[in-house]
Amino acid sequence: MDPLTVFGALAVSAMLLFYALEQRSPAYVLAFAAACLASSAYGFLQGAWPFGVVELVWSFVALRRWRSRTRLPAP
Repeated sequence: MDPLTVFGALAVSAMLLFYALEQRSPAYVLAFAAACLASSAYGFLQGAWPFGVVELVWSFVALRRWRSRTRLPAP
Protein backbone atom coordinates (compact mmCIF):
# COMPACT_ATOMS: atom_id res chain seq x y z
CA MET A 1 0.00 0.00 0.00
CA ASP A 2 1.38 3.39 -0.96
CA PRO A 3 1.44 6.32 1.52
CA LEU A 4 -1.42 8.15 -0.21
CA THR A 5 -3.71 5.12 0.16
CA VAL A 6 -2.80 4.80 3.84
CA PHE A 7 -3.53 8.51 4.35
CA GLY A 8 -6.92 8.14 2.66
CA ALA A 9 -7.83 5.07 4.69
CA LEU A 10 -6.90 6.83 7.94
CA ALA A 11 -8.85 9.97 6.98
CA VAL A 12 -12.02 8.06 6.12
CA SER A 13 -11.67 5.89 9.25
CA ALA A 14 -11.35 9.03 11.37
CA MET A 15 -14.48 10.42 9.75
CA LEU A 16 -16.42 7.31 10.67
CA LEU A 17 -15.14 7.28 14.25
CA PHE A 18 -15.77 10.96 14.92
CA TYR A 19 -19.20 10.84 13.29
CA ALA A 20 -20.16 8.02 15.63
CA LEU A 21 -18.97 10.06 18.64
CA GLU A 22 -20.53 13.42 17.67
CA GLN A 23 -23.33 13.23 20.26
CA ARG A 24 -20.81 13.03 23.11
CA SER A 25 -19.16 16.41 22.65
CA PRO A 26 -18.89 19.33 20.22
CA ALA A 27 -15.16 18.53 20.06
CA TYR A 28 -16.01 15.40 18.07
CA VAL A 29 -17.99 17.49 15.58
CA LEU A 30 -14.90 19.65 15.10
CA ALA A 31 -12.73 16.53 14.75
CA PHE A 32 -15.19 15.22 12.15
CA ALA A 33 -14.79 18.48 10.20
CA ALA A 34 -11.01 18.09 10.29
CA ALA A 35 -11.28 14.48 9.12
CA CYS A 36 -13.50 15.66 6.25
CA LEU A 37 -10.80 18.15 5.27
CA ALA A 38 -8.22 15.36 5.31
CA SER A 39 -10.49 13.21 3.14
CA SER A 40 -10.94 16.14 0.78
CA ALA A 41 -7.18 16.54 0.50
CA TYR A 42 -6.89 12.83 -0.24
CA GLY A 43 -9.49 13.10 -2.99
CA PHE A 44 -7.72 16.00 -4.66
CA LEU A 45 -4.29 14.38 -4.31
CA GLN A 46 -5.55 11.14 -5.81
CA GLY A 47 -7.16 12.96 -8.71
CA ALA A 48 -10.74 12.21 -7.70
CA TRP A 49 -11.78 15.87 -7.58
CA PRO A 50 -15.55 15.20 -7.23
CA PHE A 51 -14.80 13.31 -3.99
CA GLY A 52 -12.55 16.15 -2.87
CA VAL A 53 -15.26 18.73 -3.51
CA VAL A 54 -17.96 16.75 -1.68
CA GLU A 55 -15.74 16.21 1.35
CA LEU A 56 -14.85 19.90 1.39
CA VAL A 57 -18.55 20.76 1.47
CA TRP A 58 -19.08 18.24 4.31
CA SER A 59 -16.31 19.91 6.29
CA PHE A 60 -18.12 23.27 6.04
CA VAL A 61 -21.41 21.64 7.07
CA ALA A 62 -19.70 20.09 10.10
CA LEU A 63 -18.07 23.41 11.03
CA ARG A 64 -21.50 25.08 10.99
CA ARG A 65 -22.89 22.31 13.23
CA TRP A 66 -19.95 22.72 15.60
CA ARG A 67 -20.42 26.48 15.71
CA SER A 68 -24.13 26.15 16.44
CA ARG A 69 -23.44 23.65 19.25
CA THR A 70 -20.79 25.84 20.89
CA ARG A 71 -22.55 29.18 20.55
CA LEU A 72 -23.50 30.73 23.87
CA PRO A 73 -27.25 30.93 24.53
CA ALA A 74 -28.81 34.38 24.29
CA PRO A 75 -29.45 36.08 27.68
